[in-house]
Amino acid sequence: MTTFDDREQAFERKFANDQELEFKATARRNRLLGEWAAGLMGLATVEEYARAVVKSDFEQPGDEDVFRKVFEDLKGSGVAASEGEVRMKMAELLAFAREQVRAGE
Repeated sequence: MTTFDDREQAFERKFANDQELEFKATARRNRLLGEWAAGLMGLATVEEYARAVVKSDFEQPGDEDVFRKVFEDLKGSGVAASEGEVRMKMAELLAFAREQVRAGE
């Protein structure tokens, strides 16, 4: 194998690892977002709702399906949360989840 082949394989492994970590961080963010929203709505079934938020991410590519579910549920339960607040919380929790995943938690 040449040095070029070794470098190419190393980049491919790093890319795959980065994608896996990002997937885990996004799933963790979604769970944390579900827990946050369930707390605002006063739900007794926090874990059940958090799982539903995680599952909602598989409907479409991107974060809009998760945002839509949480925002609509908050609005439907009478919680006064703006789109900006929910999106800001999503960004904040994604940064937190990335740190946790990198730390191996």
